Amino acid sequence: MHKNAFDNGQIKIGIMGGTFDPIHYGHLFAAEAARVEFGLSKVIFIPVGSPPHKQSQRISHPEHRYRATALAVSSNPNFEVSRLEVDKSGITYTFDTMKKLRSIYGKDADIYFITGADAVLELLTWYKFKDLFTLCRFITVTRPGYNYMELEQKIEEISSNYGGEILCLEVPLLDISSTDIRERIRSGKAVKYLLPEEVEAYIFKNGLYKE
Repeated sequence: MHKNAFDNGQIKIGIMGGTFDPIHYGHLFAAEAARVEFGLSKVIFIPVGSPPHKQSQRISHPEHRYRATALAVSSNPNFEVSRLEVDKSGITYTFDTMKKLRSIYGKDADIYFITGADAVLELLTWYKFKDLFTLCRFITVTRPGYNYMELEQKIEEISSNYGGEILCLEVPLLDISSTDIRERIRSGKAVKYLLPEEVEAYIFKNGLYKE
């Protein structure tokens, strides 16, 4: 198991944020791999409400994304799903969510935000990113064969200039894409085995992604 300077015996919580439109096995495996690798007590999935970086894009209603995510994580006792962002009015920022979680779990908890490499490359554009680095650490998950040069430069910049802590984890299955799943459903193509059966059934029952 990976060890780092922050292994202090305190509770260690992973936060898996995302639109989850829809959630799929890539999300679930990345969360489980991070939980095992870094000794996390649990992983909390937090579907975003109204993300600032996707205001120009159409995404499914938060309630649909929350319910599908709840179905997807229900079989793993180490996973939870939170309504923290879907119940919040207005644009939701990761900083506000991490601040709320810090107030819930206390200053001694180790909180790790699990995200993809592309998001890490954009971290310095996030709302109150300097303060965000004081609230949580980041785990960036990459696919095998990923070109690390740009990512390593960004991690070094964040570490040197802002004291942010970013840990890397390579996992398979990240080629599964929510965008591709939506397009496959629109086109009538197979999506079975790309996402949990419960999520697939929920999508078709509610007619999601047909338009």
